[in-house]
Amino acid sequence: MAMKRTNLRLAGELLIELRRDGTVPLHRQIETAIRAGIRSGRLPLGSSLPPTRTIALDLGVSRGVIVEAYEQLAAEGYLTSRAGGYTQVAIGAEPVPAPRRPMPAPAPRIDFGYGRADVSNFPRAAWLRSIRRVLTEAPNERFGYLDGRGAPELHEALADYLNRVRGTSAEPGDIVICNGYAQGVTLLIQVLARSGARRLAVEDPSADDDARPVAEAAGLEVIGVPVDEGGVRVDALDRTDADALILTPSHQWPTGGVLPAESRAAVLRWAARRGALIIEDDYDAEYRYDRAPVGAIQGLAPDRVVYAGTVSKTLAPGLRLGWLVVPRHLVDAVAKAKVTADRGSPVVDQLAFADFLTRGEFDRHLRRMRPVYRRRRDALLAALGTRLPDLEPTGVAAGLHLVTWLPPDLDETAVVKAAARRGLGVYGVGPYRISSDGPSGLIFGYATLGEAAIGEGIDLLAAVIDEVRSR
Repeated sequence: MAMKRTNLRLAGELLIELRRDGTVPLHRQIETAIRAGIRSGRLPLGSSLPPTRTIALDLGVSRGVIVEAYEQLAAEGYLTSRAGGYTQVAIGAEPVPAPRRPMPAPAPRIDFGYGRADVSNFPRAAWLRSIRRVLTEAPNERFGYLDGRGAPELHEALADYLNRVRGTSAEPGDIVICNGYAQGVTLLIQVLARSGARRLAVEDPSADDDARPVAEAAGLEVIGVPVDEGGVRVDALDRTDADALILTPSHQWPTGGVLPAESRAAVLRWAARRGALIIEDDYDAEYRYDRAPVGAIQGLAPDRVVYAGTVSKTLAPGLRLGWLVVPRHLVDAVAKAKVTADRGSPVVDQLAFADFLTRGEFDRHLRRMRPVYRRRRDALLAALGTRLPDLEPTGVAAGLHLVTWLPPDLDETAVVKAAARRGLGVYGVGPYRISSDGPSGLIFGYATLGEAAIGEGIDLLAAVIDEVRSR
């Protein structure tokens, strides 16, 4: 049946259209029309609305319908009644022109973007089985509010996995679940700042999108500690006077070095002398292609080291699932900060990952992905060796990205910009340095590119570099 409408009627400055056969009550339709007029600025602050009888007669409805609409809008603060029975607009609103959005830059045709796993290989079927088991078998109380540490099942599963695979010394009671590394390091910095910490040391170069801006916002001084081919330089660390240090010892980001045993011991001695906390970012250590991964520092000094892990590089960043293994004296403070932040991470995902771990699905997924990523890394190295032999690869055979140092005659920024003009995404090391010292280099992420695309991208980069050199 066709919907009947009243004609559009003018009552004072009100434009109200009623749908007589609609499901929305008439007084709600009138409220909506008047509210929209106020928000748009068509009914300005202080303007008087027609009497209820006038509008009722004009629209062909009972006066009670108009009274109900006026009363609701008055309760919401849009209208106010004045002496003498006048109803006026109580708030002002001026139309605000929508800001013009800049046109986004076109996406590169071939993008060596880094820090991304190949989510097309996410183990959907196995994850779905874990979700189904959780929804069938999880006790009812797990779906209520948990404490700030998260689901006990995941604490148990993670402690077993990390101790077995990463050489940690983790107890289930020392684990706090968080929404990825970014939230985890934010919680730690908040706890450190409240406890009186003043200086945070980070590797130089290092990521600039998580700990560094959070620490600066919390009032901490951020100090860069230079790295060499083996990771952080301990001799430079001794001069920092820092209260905490963030390390990527198993695969330094971005240069790819592995902190040797003697440097690990020296870092721990420094932390003991300073009473400092070490935050170990173990972001992609499961992907080592030439040998077994080096174990975590946390296993050497669990009372001095926070171990931070995440599924962002191993499963998918969209899960927003990470964890902290925290020294016992800090567990309560970090858990309290987590509760304050968001009342806890989604429990179904926690329980699903616990099931995924205990049934060995995580191990199987990693075994499937290691040869995939290794082939892509090998294809990248082969293409560089053939087409760009003067770009010097650095770091161990691990992770999801590779850094190459540029020869002295090439400017990092010029190469990156020239590549972008040709639809090629390559990225410089320079933006991640705290000091200006250090060689120029390029970061190549290879996890999301097939081998043919990697070869094509390096061919294109070779042409870009020829162009830059010819200027």
